[in-house]
Amino acid sequence: MKTLVIAEKPDMGRNIAAAIEPRAANKRSYLEGERYIITWAIGHLITLAEPDHYDDKYKKWNLAHLPIIPENFKLIPNSKTKDQLNVIADLAKRCDRLVNACDAGREGQHIFSLIQRYLKLSHPVHRLWISDLTPETIRAGFASLKDAAEYENLTKAAKARSEADWLIGMNGSRAFTTKHNVLLSVGRVQTPVLALVYDRQMQIEAFGATKYYEVHAVFEQGDVTYKGVWQGERLHSREAADKIAAKTSGKPGRIENYEVKDTKEYPYRLFDLTLLQRETNAKYGFSAKKTLDVAQSLYEKHKVISYPRTNSNYVNEQNIPEMHRALDALRGTAYDALVAGASKRFVHKGNPNVCNPSKVEDHHAILPTHKRPGTLTPDEQKVYDLIVRRFLSHFYPAAEYKQHTVLTEVEQERFKTSVKQLLDLGWKVVYADLSLDKKKPRGKAKDDEEEDEAETDAPFSIDATAGVKNVSSEVKEKETQPPKPFTEGTLLKAMESAGKQIEDDELREAMKDSGLGTPATRAATIERLKQVEYIEMQGKRIVITKKGRMAIELIRGAGVELLASPEMTGHWERRLTEISRGTAADEAFMSKVKQFAAFIVDKVRMSAGVSRSAFESERPATRERKPAAGSGPGAKKPRAASSKTAKAGSSATPSTTASSAGTATATAAATAPSTIGNCPRDGCGGTIFMGRKGYGCSHYKTGCTFVIWKESFGRTLTDAMVRSLIEKGRTSKLKWKDERGEPIEARIVLKNAKTGELELES
Repeated sequence: MKTLVIAEKPDMGRNIAAAIEPRAANKRSYLEGERYIITWAIGHLITLAEPDHYDDKYKKWNLAHLPIIPENFKLIPNSKTKDQLNVIADLAKRCDRLVNACDAGREGQHIFSLIQRYLKLSHPVHRLWISDLTPETIRAGFASLKDAAEYENLTKAAKARSEADWLIGMNGSRAFTTKHNVLLSVGRVQTPVLALVYDRQMQIEAFGATKYYEVHAVFEQGDVTYKGVWQGERLHSREAADKIAAKTSGKPGRIENYEVKDTKEYPYRLFDLTLLQRETNAKYGFSAKKTLDVAQSLYEKHKVISYPRTNSNYVNEQNIPEMHRALDALRGTAYDALVAGASKRFVHKGNPNVCNPSKVEDHHAILPTHKRPGTLTPDEQKVYDLIVRRFLSHFYPAAEYKQHTVLTEVEQERFKTSVKQLLDLGWKVVYADLSLDKKKPRGKAKDDEEEDEAETDAPFSIDATAGVKNVSSEVKEKETQPPKPFTEGTLLKAMESAGKQIEDDELREAMKDSGLGTPATRAATIERLKQVEYIEMQGKRIVITKKGRMAIELIRGAGVELLASPEMTGHWERRLTEISRGTAADEAFMSKVKQFAAFIVDKVRMSAGVSRSAFESERPATRERKPAAGSGPGAKKPRAASSKTAKAGSSATPSTTASSAGTATATAAATAPSTIGNCPRDGCGGTIFMGRKGYGCSHYKTGCTFVIWKESFGRTLTDAMVRSLIEKGRTSKLKWKDERGEPIEARIVLKNAKTGELELES
């Protein structure tokens, strides 16, 4: 009999088939060769059942029915991809062995495990664990397949993560939603991330700016001119600063101390996913999700980078020859000049900045492969360029500087000067054409700077025994600055360290196991907060909405502040990592999660309800900031209801603590949402229903972002129009007016089935 290989996605399955069964017959939903049959999942084919699969009473959200804690979690197939699940079931009957070729990570392990459990597959299983999709790597991976038992602990961690998220999300969301009669999304990871944004916003709003003054002087010694900053307690009096300036300006001085030391700067760490997302956000304004999608395309479609969903910035010893080969492959490309100046002697097993096996778990840092890219999109090229340059920088020597520190005394007042003199550009030549060779010192906020560091490539030297002249002294008025609002890049950094303000790279590295979420899930968490209208983007800045504020204040006010604790949730994530390593028990972890879910419900039940108006923003969110339909204030269906629940007429039962004038309305169940049809997003399996602002997917809880807004192109869409869009991709011709007011006829076309983006077609 043959071996059935199950990949995570069709593209990966085809890559595997091309490498191990190049003559395999294409059967559309699988490829069959002499030894192997290769098929695939389409993301998650199986999911945890919604509460109404355990009891019909859960179709309506009712605080009295909580907590919901299944003894055994039920699995259900994704209705839209059930055909592919049946294909896997049929193929498994023809095979005597399975190969798990899903993505080499916790989520890929989970996808395969769900299929195996639901279909009750008892075949022997082997694991393909590779970090890039070049044919050579795939063949090498199949030549050294691992026994599935080696990954049993990872499977346990993936299962525990999924069930823990279900317990906290279902119970927390239903408890807070029914108590306050407005949709409130709660999650094991998303809530503490929201708390980070909330706390930063509170710090900004509470900040009181204060003025202070600095005295800057210009000194001369022969042909050398340099600047210094007065040293002493921060000056809050303009008069005191003016006195120092007047006292020292134009006066002779002496060199109290002059130190010169040689320093080196080594290349920045190789990219892990979070660091790459931070870099693209800072440089190009990319969202975390966009960076992940682009990196995944470079890995899966183009096969020009290694596995991107990694949390490591280092490589193993066996990766060193691969790095040398990748360097050679870049010869003759746009990077040829940089390759010519590179040297393999800098990348070796003894270089701890590159090779550090103790800090590599499932996957090494993101590297370019030896495959040359074909045609890349502009965004793909930007991300690829960042990865290649970071990689190339490690084949160059350290940048070398002379650090000059001068203390100059004038009229018993001391001024400090710091000059960083460039001796050798070293690895920074890789970035010289991009003007990226400068980097601000870590851990130094603007308002804390008491000195200006001058950087120069010109020679600098003074005579410590000779006198100097203070050419002039001037007072500069400054003001303390509030903390900066989060960007996606800085929020990712905070998530990585569970919100702790850790600037030291090594300490932050040690905190990675205690971060919020994983590199693969952090982007989705941020997107989720946008979808449920807890945060919105103002340029690069993340701003918390009124609804987001209220969510955190109600959670903390109910006495379940642990739910919003980044550090607490970071400990949970660390425990999941320990489960995957076999050093912690999944049963003990789940027992505590169940206790916590019940604790949340009890606390919410005893808390006081608030008015619905407390959640509503003073201004409507802009079009690009709207969440999926049904997920904002006034939504007809709470977020955690599935497509089946929507059809059955799910509704949130409001709190009975409403005022007497509104009791009849407040206690009546909301009408069932109008179901329009199936979600057109490939592999989703949800249903489209009408919400207050638009038509959204019932699977937005699990990440589907499809939404069609009711108000589009200056008119209100009808159910019939939306049904035609999701079933046929276009409406019939409609009458419009152009920019000049002239009547025209045009169709509305579904431009993007993933997002619901529309366009007009004349």
